[in-house]
Amino acid sequence: MKLFKLFIALAVVGLITTSCSDEQMDIPIDESTLRSNGNGAPNGPHYNLNIIGVSNNLTADMTGNNGHRIFVKLSGKTKIKLKEGDDFQVLDANGTDNDGASFQLPNPDPDGDGVTDYSIWMRALGKPGGSAIISLCADGDLTEDYYEVCTADPLEVESGNGNGPPKFRDVSKKLLTILVLEDITFEDGDGVEQTISAGRYGIFDETFEDYFWSYDNNGLKLLQLRFYPIPSDDNILAD
Repeated sequence: MKLFKLFIALAVVGLITTSCSDEQMDIPIDESTLRSNGNGAPNGPHYNLNIIGVSNNLTADMTGNNGHRIFVKLSGKTKIKLKEGDDFQVLDANGTDNDGASFQLPNPDPDGDGVTDYSIWMRALGKPGGSAIISLCADGDLTEDYYEVCTADPLEVESGNGNGPPKFRDVSKKLLTILVLEDITFEDGDGVEQTISAGRYGIFDETFEDYFWSYDNNGLKLLQLRFYPIPSDDNILAD
């Protein structure tokens, strides 16, 4: 058992080290060469992000520590704030403190047609039994009271699920949209009735603000995310 735990720890350290050398995404891509990798992911340059579950809260200040990894609670919810920017960057790697983590990413669908400029691929690693639920959420101040809206279509992941090594899959729609099942009606600060219609909203849609991932962890030690400069397999705004 001790040897197995040591192997997992070394694997995590290796992933943290090698992820920093991933190729950048600002070069021309021939999409026909990208979808043939045996681990389920496309071939080619990508941005790698490792989300690592830890049992104890970390105290180090990791603001501005762009190391391609984010630390989250091994049990319970962690808030990963999402900021719109020109490239991918970890702005705050420590998700275990009161401020949560912070990650910058480009708007994947600036024209709002559901066809993304990049796609997100995911796989869960670690011993079997670990799981997590990741939801895209948003805050808002359209009323005098604070409110929070989370997608009704979250990403559910589990380590060691299935036969053979875990493979990547396209999770762009799950992580880049908020699904609202019913109209939300409220009065704004001026007493005017406003309605948010049921539907699927892309990340950074102006209907909401202060987007974040709610990472509800149940023992998952390592989640790998890869961001590839190719469209998602699905139109992310289609039902």
